[in-house]
Amino acid sequence: MAHIPVNHPLRPMYRLAGFVAGAYLVVFGIIGFGITAGESFTGHTGDRVLGQGSNLLWSIITVIVGALVILGAVVGRNVDVAADKYLGWGLLVLGSYSMATIRTDANFFGASMATVIVTYLVGLLLITISLYSKVAAPSKAGAPRQVREGRTA
Repeated sequence: MAHIPVNHPLRPMYRLAGFVAGAYLVVFGIIGFGITAGESFTGHTGDRVLGQGSNLLWSIITVIVGALVILGAVVGRNVDVAADKYLGWGLLVLGSYSMATIRTDANFFGASMATVIVTYLVGLLLITISLYSKVAAPSKAGAPRQVREGRTA
């Protein structure tokens, strides 16, 4: 896709933002695991972790997703692009499921509306980061937009 930037100058900042998003998910999951350890694995427990509803299953999922995002950010070389893109879309799907089942018995993740909002925000952040983090060899990247358009700045 020609309109997605390659070798964006702010790529290190985007990788750092992905790392921070993954670290947040890991911290949320670890705290949630500690708070909900003695309770049911699924369903609404009423426990709040960093202002969000959670249970043991959701805590484990967020630790796994956060660890994969961090691993992708550390490895780089477009692994982070794929990880952020697919895990971001996965978080949007989980957030949509949580919102659809928030007041039913099918609320397996123990989600509250705050959990849905944060899940959407982190998912959208990861997708956006994946759009600007792609790297390629300079010979395959093509000229920057300013050079293609004949501008010098």
